[in-house]
Amino acid sequence: MKNSSLKIWSNVKYYETAMKLLRQGTSDHQLILVSETIREDPSLASADIAFGQPDAEVVRQSSSLRWVHLDSAGYEKFDTRLMHSDLRSRGAKLSNSSSVYDEPCAEHLLAMMMGLARRIPHAFENQLKDRMWPMMELRAASYLLAGQNVVLLGFGAIARRLVELLTPLRMNLVAVRRQKTGDEQIPVIVESELEKYLPIADHVINILPANASTRNFVNAARISVMKRSAIFYNIGRGTTVDQEALLAALHSGQLAATYIDVTDPEPLPPGHPLWTAPNCFITPHTAGGYIGEKERLVRHFLYNLRRFMTGENLLDQII
Repeated sequence: MKNSSLKIWSNVKYYETAMKLLRQGTSDHQLILVSETIREDPSLASADIAFGQPDAEVVRQSSSLRWVHLDSAGYEKFDTRLMHSDLRSRGAKLSNSSSVYDEPCAEHLLAMMMGLARRIPHAFENQLKDRMWPMMELRAASYLLAGQNVVLLGFGAIARRLVELLTPLRMNLVAVRRQKTGDEQIPVIVESELEKYLPIADHVINILPANASTRNFVNAARISVMKRSAIFYNIGRGTTVDQEALLAALHSGQLAATYIDVTDPEPLPPGHPLWTAPNCFITPHTAGGYIGEKERLVRHFLYNLRRFMTGENLLDQII
């Protein structure tokens, strides 16, 4: 396949420097660029490769597509038994862009953890509103991360990078994973063991993807066993959390605080009660963003394209 020309379909619409990189990197192939709003373009079904966010049902039924590369870490529309079965039956591959987003998402989480520990959002709120000098109050409420307990819900690329960032802070880390592989750098537990660890967690960090098994994974029952000083973080997907239960916990003081980068729905409507819930800190799905993000997405795809041409395993390969 090394010298073969392939038909590459893409509906990405990046700024010009990234698109130029994509065109140059695929110059030996036929690149078909369509509008990002078109998901059922007929040229998709006849392509060899799809890059971007193609229509999942067209992908599943296509007999031509041999590889789909998503320009996102999330792949919920492709995470079904039928999709996995159909792609495997014809030897097709599916990959995502998790390794493009592991560093920014991990840094984003670390920033929020440290910011809340040092009461930085509270100090900024005072600057914007009262402009008082609550020095003793903020000092007394600040805490150290060293020695605190962290439970990670999920142990993919983002979680692994976050572990690398948190380890020097001397925190106690444990992760929940569907199956243990034995090569994890921290203790790993399965879902049935989670209730033993939630009551001692100071930080519960949700990085779960969206699928049928993770919907409302963080529910009222699990929130109720967390200690009242715990902080909950979500940069996974909004559907993995029962937001009504989260709201109730914030209003009752069951949780000390929550930080969320993802919600259900998105965008979060201006009148949604999460915006004004006590100790609820929200960023608008910005955890994965950074300067050069689009160029790195293209380079990630081109790197995998070379590996696909030589028959090697793909980076971030799902199927």
